[in-house]
Amino acid sequence: MEENLKNQLDQFNKAIDSKIEKSNNDAIDAVVVKANEIVKSEVSEMANKLNERFDAMEVSNKKQFDSKKRMTFKSALSEAIENGAIESIAKGNSRSASFQVKADMTVGADFTGEVIAADRVAGYKYDPTRPIHIRQLLSLGSTQSDVVRFVKESGYSNGAAPTAEGVTLTQSDFDMTASDANVRKIGTYFRISEEMLADTPQLTSYISARAPEKLLEVEDTQILSGDGTGANLSGIIGDAADFAAGSLAGTVESANEFDVIVASLNQLALANYNADTILLNPSDFHKILLLKDTTNNYLKDQVYGGLQPSFMGVKVILNTAISAGTFLIGNFSVGTQLWVRDGVNVEFFREDGTNVRDGFVTVRVSERVALTNYLPNAFVNGTFTVAKAALETA
Repeated sequence: MEENLKNQLDQFNKAIDSKIEKSNNDAIDAVVVKANEIVKSEVSEMANKLNERFDAMEVSNKKQFDSKKRMTFKSALSEAIENGAIESIAKGNSRSASFQVKADMTVGADFTGEVIAADRVAGYKYDPTRPIHIRQLLSLGSTQSDVVRFVKESGYSNGAAPTAEGVTLTQSDFDMTASDANVRKIGTYFRISEEMLADTPQLTSYISARAPEKLLEVEDTQILSGDGTGANLSGIIGDAADFAAGSLAGTVESANEFDVIVASLNQLALANYNADTILLNPSDFHKILLLKDTTNNYLKDQVYGGLQPSFMGVKVILNTAISAGTFLIGNFSVGTQLWVRDGVNVEFFREDGTNVRDGFVTVRVSERVALTNYLPNAFVNGTFTVAKAALETA
C-alpha cells in the first residue's frame, strides 16, 4: 500500500512540474511577443520621427540655399530692424536691445573682419637694400687698436732745376703731417619677446640679415658726410677739394650736369689723379639721362657703356647716401681707406636689464671702424647749381 501511495505521489509531482513548465513557457512566449510588439512600435515611431526630421532638413536646406533668398549680413540686419528689433530703443523705453539675425551669411563689401582664415606666405617681405655700399668702393684694412695713425704730405716745395757744374743745388721741401683717425662705434639695439622668437619661424635669420643692412646705410652716410665731431667719422666730403672751374670758368654756354662732370674730371687730371668713381644721387643721374642736345637727341649714349653706367670710362655709382644736387668724383681706391676694428655683429642677449623678468631678448647690432682720408685732392665735391653757374658764360 505504501508503495502504491508513493507511486501516486510521484505521478502527482510530475503532473505539477509539467503544468509549471508549460505555464512558464507560455509566460515567456507572451513576454517575447509583447516585447516584440513594443520594439516594433518604438522602431516605427523612431522611423517616423527621423523621416519628419529629414523632410524638415530638406525644406530648410532648400530654403537656405535658394539663391533668390541669399542675404548679406547687412541686408539681414536691415530686415531685422524693420521688423521692430530696436523698436524699444527708438521709443525710449530701453537703453539696449538684442535680436537674432537668421540669414545665409555672405561676405559683402560692407563686412569687415577675418571671416575666412588667410593663407600665410612664407618668409618676410621688405624693401630692397642698397645695391652697393660705400665701403665696397674703398680699400679695407683691419686694426687691433683704437687709433689709426698715418703720415701724409701736406705741402711740397719743388726746388729741382737745371744746375751748372759746380753750382749749389736748390733745396726742395716736403711738409709731412701725422694724422690720427679714431675708431668709432656705429650700432643700435632692440628687444624682442622670447615668444616671438620661438613662435615665428625664420625671424632670427631675418634679423641677422636685415639689421646689418640698416647699419651699413648709416655707415655710408658717415663715410661720406661725417663731420668728425663727437662719435662721428671724418667723412670724405668734408676733406675733399671743392669744385674749381679753373680755366673753364665762364666758357660754357648753357652749362648742364654733363659739363660739370667733365670739368671735375679735368680738375682731377690737373692734380695728376685718375678718377675711378662718379658718385651721384639717383635723382641727379636720371635727370642727366633726360638731357638733350641742340637737335633734341638724348645725351644718354655718352653715359652707358654696357650695363654699368659710365662716363668717359669712369663708372657711375648711384647711392642715396649722397644728397640730391651734389656730386663726389674721385679715386676712391687710393684716396681713402676704411679700417675695421670689429666687424658688423648681430648678438642676442637674454640677461640684459629686466629681460629675464619680462621675457625679452635684446638684439645688438654694432661695428667699430675708422676712416683715414689720405689724399683730399683725390676727390672733387660740389653742388651742380654752383658748379654750373661757375662754368656758364657771362
